[in-house]
Amino acid sequence: MTSNPRRVAAGLAALLGPLALAAPAFATDEPAARQAVSDAWWTGPILASGASTLPKGHALIEPYLYDAKPYGAIDGEGKRHDVPDADGFGSLTYLLYGVTDTFTAGVIPRFGYARTKAGSSSGVQLGDFTVQGQYRLTQWKEGGRTPTISVLLQETLPTGRYDRLDDRPHDGFGSGAYATTLGVNSQTYFWTPNGRILRTRLNLAYTVSGHADVEGASVYGTPTGFDGRAKPGDSFNVDLAFEYSITRQWVAALDLAYQRDASTKVSGVDGAGVAYERRSPVSQALILAPAVEYNFSPAVGVIMGARIVPAGRNVTASVTPVIAVNYVL
Repeated sequence: MTSNPRRVAAGLAALLGPLALAAPAFATDEPAARQAVSDAWWTGPILASGASTLPKGHALIEPYLYDAKPYGAIDGEGKRHDVPDADGFGSLTYLLYGVTDTFTAGVIPRFGYARTKAGSSSGVQLGDFTVQGQYRLTQWKEGGRTPTISVLLQETLPTGRYDRLDDRPHDGFGSGAYATTLGVNSQTYFWTPNGRILRTRLNLAYTVSGHADVEGASVYGTPTGFDGRAKPGDSFNVDLAFEYSITRQWVAALDLAYQRDASTKVSGVDGAGVAYERRSPVSQALILAPAVEYNFSPAVGVIMGARIVPAGRNVTASVTPVIAVNYVL
């Protein structure tokens, strides 16, 4: 079944309408004035990264702060079970640079701190570190139908601690495995019936991980004395995101995403030398991320919202409040 873009834009405008404080209160017979692209400022939604590349010589700094709060464990039948309260504080920062007008390179460092009733991290911990490059294939132009499309390649390096956690079980924030992600990002614009802009992104990504050598207690649930390896499953993610320009500075944003993680395999021997093998079930997650953006200028903005996992299979239901600042220089 295909969708009419004009109907999609109109429907999303209705969905985000309660936040559209600047929208006209009454309909008129005259067509609404069409908002100029230059009159809309953006930070971007919480989850979907942009398809555009930075102009040559320009840089972007975008730090995120968040607190992942689980409120349930969803089993293989989609039923939710209670879990203890916990906080997974974290940060990640996009540091990007425009090498050419069509190629942007950058890194994403991560840090975390866990707090649970059973204990907390010994301090702020280093997570895995990502290096990425993004090449723009096409550029959207007003009046045209071609969206901006880019190809993204990421390599995540296992810099975070993940095993030998016997004395510090809450210090694991890494995977121990190299991971390669190939993605396609796209972005286009629609004008809603009241003349305001609805910016839309559709991103697809697939991640393949190598294996991790594991000793002792680890993020993979291995016991003290374990010796072996873990192989994280492949991961697929699709994200459809919308941003509705309420005014030049205020924007309502929403991500609708789906993620599937294949089974993670763990094999080796335990502390007694007995063979140990585990295979986690395939997990699936529906992800929502509503947010509000405020832009001080075309180059500086802040976004506040939450990443919510309300449903899925073999996944943790969670609410993660998020705040981020976007600065282009």
